[in-house]
Amino acid sequence: MFLQQDFHENPNVGVFCRANDHLAFLRKGLSKKIKVKLAETLDVKIFELTIADANIIGSLLVCNSKGVVATDLIDESNKKLITDCGFNLCVIDDIYNAVGNDILVNDSGGLIHPDFDDGIVQQMEEVLDVSLSKGTIGGLKTVGMAAVVTNNGLLCHPKAREEEKKVLESVFQVPVMIGTVNHGVPLIGSGLIANTKGFVVGSLTTGIEMGRIEEALKLY
Repeated sequence: MFLQQDFHENPNVGVFCRANDHLAFLRKGLSKKIKVKLAETLDVKIFELTIADANIIGSLLVCNSKGVVATDLIDESNKKLITDCGFNLCVIDDIYNAVGNDILVNDSGGLIHPDFDDGIVQQMEEVLDVSLSKGTIGGLKTVGMAAVVTNNGLLCHPKAREEEKKVLESVFQVPVMIGTVNHGVPLIGSGLIANTKGFVVGSLTTGIEMGRIEEALKLY
């Protein structure tokens, strides 16, 4: 299933939500109609939260089916919300704390900003229960915005180099394709929310781009 939807007239939906195959952490303040549509499209439960009074959940949090990594700006009530969902939680106290921008992960592995401290990487590996590799996509260190990965496929920045794509295939154990969202935007993570059951994209995304998403993430 797919849904074309802006959040408060903003097509950068990936900045405001983070999902796996079972639930989605979503910014507060969206209409009930949008939340119902999103839940149906991804076949997930919705949990609303804010981090440090910010709605950019997709930039400040990342998850797979085992764990969640969040910025240290998260408060105790939202930590409890996450752990009550059954997740292990790692809170990052690092200069690179926009973890949704800096980490790309599924249940097989993860790619992270190359400047992360090695001690913090070990903490994240324990919580996410995967090995994390440092690297880039299209030369970008913000790998969480340069691609979207599920347990079935990966769509990444169109300037990803061949050697980077080979690393991605090895790390995530899924096929890799290049594409764009929102009529040519190369930062896939900014405009796409996806799991193995569906995807949500901004309203500017073209039919050709959506076809590419479906093919890359094996959603046909």
